Amino acid sequence: MSHVPNQLRFRESHEWVDLTQSISPVGITDHAQAELTDVVFVDLPKLGAVKAGQQVCVIESVKAASDIYSPISGEIVEVNEALTANPALINTAPYTDGWIFKIKAADQAEGSSLMDAAAYSAHMG
Repeated sequence: MSHVPNQLRFRESHEWVDLTQSISPVGITDHAQAELTDVVFVDLPKLGAVKAGQQVCVIESVKAASDIYSPISGEIVEVNEALTANPALINTAPYTDGWIFKIKAADQAEGSSLMDAAAYSAHMG
């Protein structure tokens, strides 16, 4: 079973967001990176406004390309430039150094519609 941190909220499409931080990091789950296998390229998102569920970037692995969606509406204020040189951070540290972007939530309460750790674990079966 993949590791699922309790403080995060999750989309069914395997993105996570840490709403405990005012500028919230977003990434993909341990389960998602394991399914993708070796990540070789991350097309980082553009800074600016996004809507919840909007496709914002693409992750490419040796196996597949995967669209990444914003879990909440808000403004992307930072991208993880370290992924340009080392996209494998998504594989080795999906919840820490492998974050993809940081978002300033338009409405923090929107996160309550996302799955908590228990619901996400159940979703994965």
